[in-house]
Amino acid sequence: MKSKTTTNIYLLMAAMFLTMALALPAAAEQVTVNMKVSGTSAGTPITNVLYPNTHNGEDDFAGNGPLGSFTYRFLDAMMNFPTPSSVCPKSTDLHFSDPVGTAVLRFQDGSLLYLQLTQGDDCIDLTAGLAHCFRTFQITKGTQRFTHASGTLTLTEVVSPVMFDNSGNPVFFATSGNIAGTIFGVSDENDQDE
Repeated sequence: MKSKTTTNIYLLMAAMFLTMALALPAAAEQVTVNMKVSGTSAGTPITNVLYPNTHNGEDDFAGNGPLGSFTYRFLDAMMNFPTPSSVCPKSTDLHFSDPVGTAVLRFQDGSLLYLQLTQGDDCIDLTAGLAHCFRTFQITKGTQRFTHASGTLTLTEVVSPVMFDNSGNPVFFATSGNIAGTIFGVSDENDQDE
């Protein structure tokens, strides 16, 4: 009876070690990122689609970082009227909150990372003629090497107008900034199923 129990324990331990050994090559890791981005932003004529009393905007960026080069597309809703905020660098900045938004990062290998906006703030400095924008994202899912990804990313950007409408309102913007945070569950394998 003792040898049968000992054999079962050894079989159980062997199965455990085999499972751990097979899991190691495909193990996911955490990656701290600090990625530079730049591109363009523009409003859309669509209003109130994503959220009441808002207008929509879209960002189209490219960037590079420890996970390779990527593109960043973001669609959001910005409130139509400014609200008070302690987020803005200057007390004279006009603050507009972004209640909803979604972004997709597409990396050079074809991997996608989906982001959901959890907080968005635009601080417009009318004197300097630019805006400081802050976005916090929750990673919701991904494909290929990001299939099991999770984490939080923060985008900080400086936005400058480059084109104005007939009334002098800015309608097209140049943007540069930085995406930072930690991504958990990044796989080294680029050929995973979606």
